[in-house]
Amino acid sequence: MILIENAKVVNFYPASIEPAIDIVIDDGMIVDKGKDLKSLYPQARVIDSGTFVSPGLVCSHNHFYSQLSRGMMVNIKKSYDFVQQLNNLWWRLDRAIDYDITLDSSLSACAEAVMSGVTSVIDHHASPNLIDGSLDAIEQGFLTVGLRGDICYEVTDRNGIDGATRGINENVRYAKKVDKSLKEDKNFLLSSSIGAHASFTICDKTLEKLAGAVKSTNKGVHIHAAEDRFDAIDSRYRFKKNIIERLDDLQMINNRSIIVHGVYLSDIDIDILNKRDGFLVHNCRSNMNNSVGYNDHISSFKNVALGTDGIGSDMLTELKFAYFKQRDVNGTLNPEDFVKMLISGNEILQRRFEGKKFGKIEKGYMADLVIWDYDSPTPLLPENLSGHLVFGLNSGNVKTVIINGKIVVMDKKPLFDYPGIMENSRKSAQRLWNNMNKLN
Repeated sequence: MILIENAKVVNFYPASIEPAIDIVIDDGMIVDKGKDLKSLYPQARVIDSGTFVSPGLVCSHNHFYSQLSRGMMVNIKKSYDFVQQLNNLWWRLDRAIDYDITLDSSLSACAEAVMSGVTSVIDHHASPNLIDGSLDAIEQGFLTVGLRGDICYEVTDRNGIDGATRGINENVRYAKKVDKSLKEDKNFLLSSSIGAHASFTICDKTLEKLAGAVKSTNKGVHIHAAEDRFDAIDSRYRFKKNIIERLDDLQMINNRSIIVHGVYLSDIDIDILNKRDGFLVHNCRSNMNNSVGYNDHISSFKNVALGTDGIGSDMLTELKFAYFKQRDVNGTLNPEDFVKMLISGNEILQRRFEGKKFGKIEKGYMADLVIWDYDSPTPLLPENLSGHLVFGLNSGNVKTVIINGKIVVMDKKPLFDYPGIMENSRKSAQRLWNNMNKLN
């Protein structure tokens, strides 16, 4: 049992601040909250409350397998469009991945996530030469560090129909495994989705099999859609349908669906996704890096969350870029609109971890919390909280991180072998780069 004493409790959205509050944590949950509770829980471990305490942050779309691409020293052809960039870089990288590279990518990505105040990550994995059992390696990273998450394998036809079939089987296998784990341990840290790359690399036959996997497992699909204009054009040209129409015709769009990017989705697509109560995940930095354009209809979506698409897991940095980029294109959304998107990742979690509540510091919610050291030069108030998140607070202010009621970072020190993880990661990175240079 843990008691965070005399905390300033901050809920990011809707914005609220409560001073001098004790938070009691037991069995993964917040079991009590109020003033002067210490005498009621004499057995509890009392920890410092820092400047304020908030719910943990959620990264709603990531690619841990790209963790080791940072500063890569690889011979890469110049790319003139997004599809060429996929061919020349990312589809070479994923083919160069083996088990140890997958594990070290996951471990180091999880380690960096928690150090930046992220308590949950929704990951989308690809490793065509290591499909069977690959999600177990990703899982091991999460469990070793103590990070919560949802994981899936990226199904695609680009490595042959056999690879697509094995990818579907890996999703289904892991879905069954994670359901069993959650049944045996209600506080198990992982859930799962049915992963798919994108419409333009999935034929009708494979898509039908994916739809069957979504139905049989009762999981949500997690897929890129209209990240680049080519994906949207290809769907209409080859399949005579818009992307979300194509998925919806197979009953794949529902309230557990995660649609990533959506830069060039049609009005028809957006309407379908909204009616089905699915989520769009906006990845601003990735869109900028890949020069695919800006999602200028982001306000048309009912449910929007934020992800990084593999550019680390620092969600406060992602929040800032999301806000500033839309200002750069003369957008009219306010900081609180993007804070809402950031916090909406908790709704995705609630739809995957049935019976659990996330994203608030209230009795009965999961104890995924961050204690911050943030000595602001201006008052911190509910009315200006979003301004502090966009213009001030950063991952360097993270003091202590609690996930599932367990401390994983204490006073800025990780309670796992961070140096060892990073040392192994650097070795795997070099091996990954060498593998890539051997591929065409």
